Amino acid sequence: MRVAEQALIEFEIAVETFRVEVENFSRLHHQRLGPMYARLDELDAGIAEARAARTGDPEDLRRAQEARAAVMPMPGVEELFHDWVDSDGLSPEAAAMLTDRPVQPPKRVRPSDEVRKLYRDLARQAHPDLAREEDERKRREEFITRVNAAYARGDEALLRELSAEWAAGPLPAARLSEGEELYARLEWLAQRKEMLSLVARELEESAIGAMLRLAPDDPDRLLEEIAEQLLAQVAEREAELAALVQ
Repeated sequence: MRVAEQALIEFEIAVETFRVEVENFSRLHHQRLGPMYARLDELDAGIAEARAARTGDPEDLRRAQEARAAVMPMPGVEELFHDWVDSDGLSPEAAAMLTDRPVQPPKRVRPSDEVRKLYRDLARQAHPDLAREEDERKRREEFITRVNAAYARGDEALLRELSAEWAAGPLPAARLSEGEELYARLEWLAQRKEMLSLVARELEESAIGAMLRLAPDDPDRLLEEIAEQLLAQVAEREAELAALVQ
């Protein structure tokens, strides 16, 4: 049972680490590439409208209306897109990014090696799965929630404080278990492992998870490559639109 508990905790640590990586990469992907996708949508609408104005074809007019509707501002769009796109179109930050002018880089949270070590050590010591009593489980769950939040922010100082807090706290009382309790415990561990396997699979099969698998050691470079491709598409669309409105 001890071996199974430790294996489960290591698995949970790996899943939580990957979840944070997916969340961070998703944030960077949205902040860096979202304005480019928005610009492409705007250009596609402009191209469709210019083509419809030239031909007067009802089908072209329908396509133009659909393309324009896809980029119409929605209520609360500033909040939805974190100020990258406002009701007048691209924000100054987004426009600067598209034109290669200096722009403040998006905020990133990528835990350092030391933060990862602190998190893993705390998770191994304080994990709720090690509790035998309900009160102890609740105490551990509350503590691990704070540990996870600090880890997601990459807050090394707070993790060190939490480590000291745990070291100074009450130690869980150990007691022997009956054989039936051991079997029930092993069954619970197996169910927990199956649930974590589903979470891990969903993360791996998500669009962002799939992108991370393409460049696990250098995700920033992957973003750069996608950005270059999108900028090339923007340039092509702009040239096409310019030719249509001449």
